[in-house]
Parts: sequence; structure tokens; C-alpha cells
Amino acid sequence: MTCDPADLTAADYLDGAREMTAADRPYLAHLLAEEAAQRTTDPATAAGIRASFSDPTTTREERN
Repeated sequence: MTCDPADLTAADYLDGAREMTAADRPYLAHLLAEEAAQRTTDPATAAGIRASFSDPTTTREERN
């Protein structure tokens, strides 16, 4: 993995989003997926990425 964020690709951000999902960190997963979508040139692919990692603030459930 590179140390310069400018060198990261959409795939790198998607990998991070998947890792954050597995670690039960949905907000970080969403942020990483959004960055991946922004780095994607194909609008359909970007829409698919956004759909796969929905905004947790709109789907949040209160827990006790």
C-alpha cells in the first residue's frame, strides 16, 4: 500500500470500505466508498458503489 493518498485508486478505497464494513464501521465505509465513487469515471459504476454503501445516517437505528 502506498503512503501518498494521491496515489490511491478507487479500488484501494473500495477495499478500505469493505474492511470497515467487516469491522462494523458503517460511517467510515460510506466515506471510503464515496471517495471511490468520486474517483470512478463511469457514472453507472459510481452509482453502484454508492448503492452498495448507503449513508448510515439515513439508515441508522437507535439501540439501547
